[in-house]
Amino acid sequence: MSALEKLYEGKAKILYKGPKPGTLIQYFKDDATAFNAQKKGTFANKGLLNNYISEVIMGYLEKIGIPTHLIERIDDRQQLIRQVEIIPLEIIVRNIAAGSICTRLGLTEGDPLPRPLIEFCYKEDALNDPLIAEEHIVTFGWATEDELATIFELTQRINDFLCGLFAAIGIQLVDFKLEYGRREQDGDIHVILADEISPDNCRLWDIKTGEKMDKDRFRRDLGGETEAYTEVARRLGITIATENT
Repeated sequence: MSALEKLYEGKAKILYKGPKPGTLIQYFKDDATAFNAQKKGTFANKGLLNNYISEVIMGYLEKIGIPTHLIERIDDRQQLIRQVEIIPLEIIVRNIAAGSICTRLGLTEGDPLPRPLIEFCYKEDALNDPLIAEEHIVTFGWATEDELATIFELTQRINDFLCGLFAAIGIQLVDFKLEYGRREQDGDIHVILADEISPDNCRLWDIKTGEKMDKDRFRRDLGGETEAYTEVARRLGITIATENT
């Protein structure tokens, strides 16, 4: 890794300069954070598992016409991705009541929502990623009305597909977070899916047992994080020779 030029290091990933203009190398770390990095830790093979899981899921999304930043997985820890200008929004899709919405609205965890709910947060760690309305997004220029419409359309399609994908392997997609970026192509600016899709940013419950198979195991000190992530990968048909860490 020392030969690569580091451009940015986040909570769970490092971005390096890519081999060609307009590309980056995304490296997945084993670091785990929760509650806006107030809780920190690591668990074995987290980055490796997220790399493989995200590769497979984004590959499926590409096949149904969802544009993503993924070009290819390089190895166990790295992906070659398209460089984008990240839109400073976290898009949260909720199918089942869980997490912060239960505290905010007095809901009971596990209750199905009347319909999928899309929420927006302003992506700014210093402000604890505050919940915002669509009007904030357009007013402050974080995204245009056209970009917001594209984000809504892509997000709804992603949710529909992922709910079916996970249900087919005995997993309930409770909620998840997405990020998008802008990329210039053929003189036009396109909105494409960025970041990752993995148990780090999805709440995944076993349909039969209700067992948590995501980062809530870390948030709530349940233990068994590596085992849960490995089981998600297994059900997706991913075979990995995990590292001995």
